Amino acid sequence: MTSTENQEPTTERATGPVAVAGGTEEPVVVAAAATSPDLLVNSLGEYARLWLRRVRSGDSGALPVIIGLIALVIYFQVSQSTFLSADNIANLMGQAGWIITIAMAQVFILLLGEIDLSVGFNAAIGGTITMWLVSISHPWPTGLAILAGLVVCAAIAAIEGLIIVWLKIPSFVVTLAGLLGLNGVLIWLFDASHAVSVGGTIANHNNFINDIVNGNLSATGGWIVLIAAVVLGAIFMIMRDRRRVANGLEAPPLGVTLLKLGTMAVIGAALVWVLNINRAAFGTLEGVPWVVVVVLVLLLATSVLLMRTKFGRYIYAVGGNAEAARRAGINLNRMRVMAFTLAGLFAGITGILYSSYLGSMSENFPGGQYVLYSVAGGVIGGVSLFGGRGRMLGAVLGGFVVAVIYNGVDLLGLGAAGQYIWTALVLLAAVTLDALARRGSAVR
Repeated sequence: MTSTENQEPTTERATGPVAVAGGTEEPVVVAAAATSPDLLVNSLGEYARLWLRRVRSGDSGALPVIIGLIALVIYFQVSQSTFLSADNIANLMGQAGWIITIAMAQVFILLLGEIDLSVGFNAAIGGTITMWLVSISHPWPTGLAILAGLVVCAAIAAIEGLIIVWLKIPSFVVTLAGLLGLNGVLIWLFDASHAVSVGGTIANHNNFINDIVNGNLSATGGWIVLIAAVVLGAIFMIMRDRRRVANGLEAPPLGVTLLKLGTMAVIGAALVWVLNINRAAFGTLEGVPWVVVVVLVLLLATSVLLMRTKFGRYIYAVGGNAEAARRAGINLNRMRVMAFTLAGLFAGITGILYSSYLGSMSENFPGGQYVLYSVAGGVIGGVSLFGGRGRMLGAVLGGFVVAVIYNGVDLLGLGAAGQYIWTALVLLAAVTLDALARRGSAVR
């Protein structure tokens, strides 16, 4: 598909043989503009005009969530001067870690136009199993205990996916049953683990797991991670633009790419500088939390998976037009089961991060509440509830927005009521923008 400077970006779906990198052809459904927001222009002004056209066509990218995030940070800082303190930012990073990963889990499902209501309690199951295995009288090696929790979560989600595709039952119903059933399984696990649990809680005494969220890089390590992130981002963006030009497609001007990289570098440098400030009243407590590195690695891996592999293209295709994908030869059942399995894997990661952040796992885990956080994070980040559109970076930003609300409202002393109300308002705004964008795109 070729394009011209005056061509308006559209979400185009086509079926049939499409050339692949190796020079062979295979049936595939292409949802081109849904996942490629950049356009070739000769000037920044022209790029801005084409970007506005894309917004009107229903693809606003990450800008709305970034603007909303900036507004929230400014408001909470003005309302509570300690919001941007080193101590609170470090705490925010710990809170954001598990909220972001549970949002990432939901993205795999939302891209198909489905939903997983059981992801919260699935995360609790994985965290509980890992905590149990490292707390028994003859504890498992930490790596095996973590792997066991992840495998169980992935298996649970895979079973749900199989039920959905074999029995043709809506994912809402199957995962609602999973939510209720896994809540019961969680209670049963704590009843069975009475030897290591106290008052319905398994305390985390494993240093490795504890340090995932509560441990910190050295001051030098934080700067190294920042430099590596900026360099990898630059390589990715520049190679992407060159590849698009080489294929006869359009790419943004170099100035736009440099502006994005510069903004990322400035924000990252500010965070590293603040987090390297000593946060301890006595002794030394400084550095970027390890959970930041974990999230960045997961973001890189999932972005490559969704944007640069056949699996990712198929996921977008199925979510964009399942019937067209089926006619093109894509195995819809396989894609759905694989997506649910990945969601379960990230639910397991969430359980580990949650256990690390709180230092324990409890049978009172609010899985029903946290599944709403997962949906909110994805939708706020621009992932469409109707499937076929969205990026993992958006889910990371959306999850961070939820974490900022979670943290800021708590600092203001508004409690759970304020958290629910603020998150509901931001979620409603995001869904409204998505609906209006789709309506405008349909009219055009």
